[in-house]
Amino acid sequence: MTVLREIRPSLLAADFADLAGAIAAAERGGADTLHCDVMDGHFVPNITFGAVVVAAVHARTTLPLDVHLMVDEPERWLEDFHAAGARVITIHAEGTRHPQRALAEIRRLGCRSGLALNPATPPDALDYLWGEFDEVLLMTVNPGFGGQRLLPAVLDKVAAVSAAANTRGFAVPVVVDGGVDAATIQAAAAHGATAFVAGSAVFGTKDPAAAIRQLRAAVSA
Repeated sequence: MTVLREIRPSLLAADFADLAGAIAAAERGGADTLHCDVMDGHFVPNITFGAVVVAAVHARTTLPLDVHLMVDEPERWLEDFHAAGARVITIHAEGTRHPQRALAEIRRLGCRSGLALNPATPPDALDYLWGEFDEVLLMTVNPGFGGQRLLPAVLDKVAAVSAAANTRGFAVPVVVDGGVDAATIQAAAAHGATAFVAGSAVFGTKDPAAAIRQLRAAVSA
């Protein structure tokens, strides 16, 4: 598998009153992608923002947008987020009855398709979907809120999914999301993660640009 080592700051942890400032800081820090966490208050116990905000972010940056739909029935919203400027649309295996159909629709729209698994969802949930997604995102916290600590037990699943991708010949990014900081990013990389979503570790600091550079240095060490 190609080792990407992408840093993807999550706007969930940014100051929503100054998203333009957060975007500019991410660009200065050398972020690879901006991660947009969309929550509906049903799939997770929180509400964040929708396609209108994603479109506003898209208008402010040339960075690709990774839209993570933590929502029930994500297939209802795929066209909206594609139109808003998403480069990657990630859905949860737990959020739809027909993940293959939803992933195919994401690709039909011209976006990269991502499939996410919650911490308690076993890696064999991917068994009949390999080849249908372009990325796999593994939640390393229970989704819904930022600022949580990475669950160490999920690292074994990261290793299992990375090994399965290699065995099956699918060079897909293995993305980890939750509790990623300078202290945990190396362990996640050692278990096979190749892309890293970080929220509080970036936008919870006084200098988000420097925090991004610190994460990249830590994972490259």
